[in-house]
Amino acid sequence: MSDFTRPDERDNQLSPNSSEKNNEENSKATSHEFSAMLTPNRSLSPKGFIIFMVCISAVCFITGLVFTLAGAWPVMGFMGLDVLLIYLAFRKNYNDLKIFETISLTPNVLILERVYPSGRSQSFEYNPFWVKVGIKEHSSGATKMQLVSHGKVLNFGNFLSDDERREFASVLNREINLAKKSLNANI
Repeated sequence: MSDFTRPDERDNQLSPNSSEKNNEENSKATSHEFSAMLTPNRSLSPKGFIIFMVCISAVCFITGLVFTLAGAWPVMGFMGLDVLLIYLAFRKNYNDLKIFETISLTPNVLILERVYPSGRSQSFEYNPFWVKVGIKEHSSGATKMQLVSHGKVLNFGNFLSDDERREFASVLNREINLAKKSLNANI
């Protein structure tokens, strides 16, 4: 999963001794902001992918060569086809991993923006007083994270693991409650 911190926490981490930042924080003491970016897990680095493809290619070439020397020359073509199909499958997987979702929360609005691998994006806006973050548990143990408002359900974070969904739903619920308290304090 990626980064989920409040913007003011990130500012403090970057320059904790700045007097200008402290003055801004005091003036924003009753405001509340939260943002998060959710991204899929990328377990194989580009360097790891190259190493993997070199190993697969070597094994397939040696196997094809053995069969070619034994007189079964068509096997070499199938070994090359195997390497090509594995490469194409990994390229598609890497492309699918370009999806990400951002969540921005202020006392007045919660915005979820989903950006697809093609670059197309969708944006969903909710009033923090009416939205609920839920986890739908299936009998198999699988989960779905949902935003629910006015009877409409939006699944999000589908690329996260079940534990990451539970953790993020808890964090987002806490932040929504803090945003509500912040707005009530300003009234």
